[in-house]
Amino acid sequence: MGRARTIARRTFLIGSAAIVGGVAFGVWQVRKDAPNPLTPGEGEATLNPYVLIDAEGVSIIVPRAEMGQGVHTTLAALVAEEMDLDWQDIRVLHGPPAKAYYNGALLGLALPGEHYADSDLWHGLRQAVGEAGKLLSLQITGGSTSTVDAFDRMRAAGASARETLKRAAADRLGLDPLELTTEGGAVIAPDGTALPYPDLAEAAAALDPVEAAPRPQGDWTLLGRTLPRTDVAAKSTGTATFGIDLTLPGMRFASVRYSPRRAGMAGFDATDALAMEGVEEVVDLGTGIAVIASNSWTAMRAAEAVRIDWDPAPYPATTEGLAEVIAAAFEAAPAEVLRDVGDVDAVTDGTEITATYHVPWLAHATMEPMNATALMEDGHLTVWCGNQAPVIIRDRCAAAVGLDPEDVTVHTMMMGGGFGRRGEVDFAIPAAELAARFPGQPIKVTWSREEDMTHDFYRPAAEARFRGVVRDGQAVALDGRIAASSVTRISGKRLTGQTPPGPDRGHLEGAANQPYALPNYRVTGHLADLAVPVGFWRSVGNSFNGFFFDTFMDEMAHAAGRDPLDFRLALAREEHAPSAAVIERVAEMSGWTGTTPEGTGRGVAFTYSFGTPVAQVIEVEQRDQGIALTRAWIACDPGIALDPGNIEAQMTGGCLYGLSAAIHGEITFEDGAAQQQNFWDYDLMRMHTAPTFEVAILENQRHVSGVGEPGT
Repeated sequence: MGRARTIARRTFLIGSAAIVGGVAFGVWQVRKDAPNPLTPGEGEATLNPYVLIDAEGVSIIVPRAEMGQGVHTTLAALVAEEMDLDWQDIRVLHGPPAKAYYNGALLGLALPGEHYADSDLWHGLRQAVGEAGKLLSLQITGGSTSTVDAFDRMRAAGASARETLKRAAADRLGLDPLELTTEGGAVIAPDGTALPYPDLAEAAAALDPVEAAPRPQGDWTLLGRTLPRTDVAAKSTGTATFGIDLTLPGMRFASVRYSPRRAGMAGFDATDALAMEGVEEVVDLGTGIAVIASNSWTAMRAAEAVRIDWDPAPYPATTEGLAEVIAAAFEAAPAEVLRDVGDVDAVTDGTEITATYHVPWLAHATMEPMNATALMEDGHLTVWCGNQAPVIIRDRCAAAVGLDPEDVTVHTMMMGGGFGRRGEVDFAIPAAELAARFPGQPIKVTWSREEDMTHDFYRPAAEARFRGVVRDGQAVALDGRIAASSVTRISGKRLTGQTPPGPDRGHLEGAANQPYALPNYRVTGHLADLAVPVGFWRSVGNSFNGFFFDTFMDEMAHAAGRDPLDFRLALAREEHAPSAAVIERVAEMSGWTGTTPEGTGRGVAFTYSFGTPVAQVIEVEQRDQGIALTRAWIACDPGIALDPGNIEAQMTGGCLYGLSAAIHGEITFEDGAAQQQNFWDYDLMRMHTAPTFEVAILENQRHVSGVGEPGT
């Protein structure tokens, strides 16, 4: 295990969920049922679930997964700001599976009402409802909630740690804590004496925690500016350890094949695979097979060589057949009516517009394929993998091999993209199962790109039918009907064993919650009963509903004889000033006039999602080789810009992810299986085809909101 210790020694230190020598500070003091999961070793002290101090300095524990979105920088800065740490000395570790790291923002999203219209009271109610995530140990990275969830908690933890360290220093020096200050990771006495935090940590851990309010925004020195990312040096030098990079002594390599039809396995013939050089074993997993070989590449090729008899798909075998089921969903009464203002049916006076839209299934296509490494040793299972839900990974792996959850340790690795795909468990369970079959031998299971693409949990295909009425240049009615499988219901059942209660907001988000003053405005959801696995894909329901709704805004503007940007702006001004402001800003940035030179086109779009209004203008040019995307302007309002550089990166990255899907992305089915298998037939934007970007970040909203998904 020596190599594993060199990767991140402290990941072993914090693997236990028991509290040994640690105390809870700040907001954690009132959460007795969410103990500090950190286990300090000799010469180390833990001040709360976010702060670990040893002789080398301070490590900040981040409870959310780093998958390229910069969360290990922004969340670490929340603590570093309060503790007066020098940024270059920051060390960041991912938190272990633990109740203490529950996501308190996710469940609050399910409360009814339009989020853009939340009062401070209603915002507080959402936070209170989110506390129920503690009961579920809801340690999940997703929903653009990482910063929203951590903003108050991690600053409070940092402030409490700082003041308790000052109390320890005051006791040592015989001074009043009010006489002391902090700077550069040390407590400073009036005479200039500096007591580094490591010298005070054990004494501080023995004290009752000191409650302290976070500093006001006007006193920030780290937050509010672009910081060097904590992972940039390792990623730039190739020393960052992703899950796929992990090596352990005596490691064996494996790959898997499961049914591309998402059905059972009638039988298989492994003769050809076993004849290949380097192939060690072919293992029957019940619903699929695993090949163990001398390296991952050989294992993948051998897995493809196994002849397997798959059962038929439990859904229509073709794209056309699936589309018919989605369309048939409109024949039933709506499952959800999340916006119903005025009387849409009564509005008949004016110009009527109708439109029908379809969007395809989409794959996540993370750059790092699915992988996990597991080791069963002395009745304890250890799993290493990039993941977005470590508690669920721990519990499901434990169940798969017949262990109690406390007998499983999960190390969350850095990951090459997640986008919701790594919120699943299917890639970790076969590693656990193989480790249980071969105790004492670490097993790394790496999925081929083809296996991942054909066994994804897709963004669902959807159909929308819209009707609108315009009169005297104004929008007077909009009626949207949307049919698709429910990601929230299906994924919730698959991952937690239960369907989330309450209205299915995720099914209609992006259409039912737009901040427009439409006097007659209704959006209904219709559920398509399909067994095609679907999952959380970056921006989830907004990815198709935002397209449906906003494209129909263009249709209504055209019918009204209005400029499409001015049409949106007029509707937003009456309903939500911050949304109107981002539309105004993107118009200023792009120099929008409503006209373009010959051969050049511009389009404007707006969607409010995850608490953040975003407006974009895209410019295209007709060239000899075809249409080129030349420029893109984005304006957004996340409430508080904690790290402008990272927000800009998220907006451009989200836009590129969405453009890739819009231009290249489509999963089609034949004989029950996805036809697309790799980037050669599921392409994405490249550097030479991407537009140049300009991003403006506004701060007109009262509360911090998400930035990971709104750009998509």
